[in-house]
Amino acid sequence: MAEKAAVEAGKRRAGKQVFPAFDDHNPPEQELIDDCVHCGFCLPTCPTYVLFGEEMDSPRGRIYLMEQGRQGEPLSDSMVRHFDLCLGCMACVTACPSGVQYDKLIESTRQQVERRYERSPEDRWFREMIFALFPYPERLRVATAPLKLYQRFNIGEVLRKSGALNLLPRRLRAMEALMPELPDGGEEVPGFTPARGQIRRRVGVLTGCVQRVFFPHVNAATVRVLAADGCEVLAPEQGCCGALSMHAGREEEARRFARRTIDAFEAAGVENVVVNAAGCGSTMKEYGYLLRDDPEYAERAKEFSARVRDASEFLNELGPAAERHPLPVVAAYHDACHLAHAQGIRRQPREELRRIPGLKIREIREAEICCGSAGIYNMVEPAAAEELGRRKAEHVLETGAQMLVTANPGCLLQIRASLQRMGEKMPMAHPMQVLDASIRGEPVTALLG
Repeated sequence: MAEKAAVEAGKRRAGKQVFPAFDDHNPPEQELIDDCVHCGFCLPTCPTYVLFGEEMDSPRGRIYLMEQGRQGEPLSDSMVRHFDLCLGCMACVTACPSGVQYDKLIESTRQQVERRYERSPEDRWFREMIFALFPYPERLRVATAPLKLYQRFNIGEVLRKSGALNLLPRRLRAMEALMPELPDGGEEVPGFTPARGQIRRRVGVLTGCVQRVFFPHVNAATVRVLAADGCEVLAPEQGCCGALSMHAGREEEARRFARRTIDAFEAAGVENVVVNAAGCGSTMKEYGYLLRDDPEYAERAKEFSARVRDASEFLNELGPAAERHPLPVVAAYHDACHLAHAQGIRRQPREELRRIPGLKIREIREAEICCGSAGIYNMVEPAAAEELGRRKAEHVLETGAQMLVTANPGCLLQIRASLQRMGEKMPMAHPMQVLDASIRGEPVTALLG
């Protein structure tokens, strides 16, 4: 409470400006800002710079604004707008020859914005609605239950043809377009799944929040693949890992979710924690930094993060045990930003897919550019997200592939919605679903049907 009071006391307003831009609670670090030498290598890989061509909508420009904020400049509407337009895709981290840790800079900046800047009532309501639902699986199930009828009776198609959907605010239209086909029932992951054959590893699996409700089949496939390759798999009682909150600047909420996740998997006594959603994995690998000033959790968070593995990364380290049966299919592989840029994982999913006889991978042009999903970005910034989605969908179609494979649920929904706006369709799957189909000897039609 004292910390919150100190923050409020420092929030002096003049119009729509906050003086100073940042308070003393974890502002963007000057040492990290100073690492930027303004070379511009980040510019052609930054989605918003590619779209708008504006310096302040590039990583270099945003770092300049952070420096201005540290020098006492106010947090203005225009400054916040440039920060909000950043997708947090971390393509700039990959491109930067100086090793600038832009991920830490933008996340520190966003938590300042969320605590200190007063958004419009409509913006606040929309963001609060997202975070009151999406990190909580049971709430999300209840909220989306009526949508099954909406989908079953093709109500959305009727509303689209009549033009009634256009009466909704753009953000709500974006949410409707992104809505996945909701599963009937679902493949719930058991608390314990025994290894097939010799026990090679004891692992925990993150079932997640959005993943658990919208993509339970991906979780089930992940567990089957791990068990087939000799792992005892535990899925302890758990909640959201905090990724959405952390990427949106909701620092204390993210820290709370992180502590609960650490507690759950520590109690399970697992050697590794396997994650099948790129954004979740990148956040969990940064728990040590997120909880760096928490005396009870700082060291535990570091140790926990060292045991986190993306599912493809883990399987690549472990090596296969189960036979991979042929799947004669041509697949385009999409690099999820928080897998390729934030975690540096590109080779491993491709290698695991290439173990499948008959499967051919085709690369996508402009692979380093974000598809526009980026956590909640495609809901809060639908215009920019739709343009990025269109570019990505066009490049996917250029490959001539029969299906798309990607390791992040948000990317799958974003590209699917973008293709639908273009009047196109393409089967899509998570790498774990493809591996699962191969191990089980399923026909390729199971993926393409």
